[in-house]
Amino acid sequence: MIYVFKTSVDSQAKFESASVLLDQLLPESQWNFDLEDCDNILRIDSELDIPNLILNNGIFDCIELE
Repeated sequence: MIYVFKTSVDSQAKFESASVLLDQLLPESQWNFDLEDCDNILRIDSELDIPNLILNNGIFDCIELE
């Protein structure tokens, strides 16, 4: 399933912190950020229940988009 989130990841430093977290939480999933988008979109392709894993992650804010 593909999940799409609006995030607060708007700099290289935030991207690097988020990347470490996502690699740890989602080792079997594919993810990417679109930092050129005004909403700093994060897309995750995974079979896991992603919203429960990352919504309150402590590194970056995110809101699931429908």
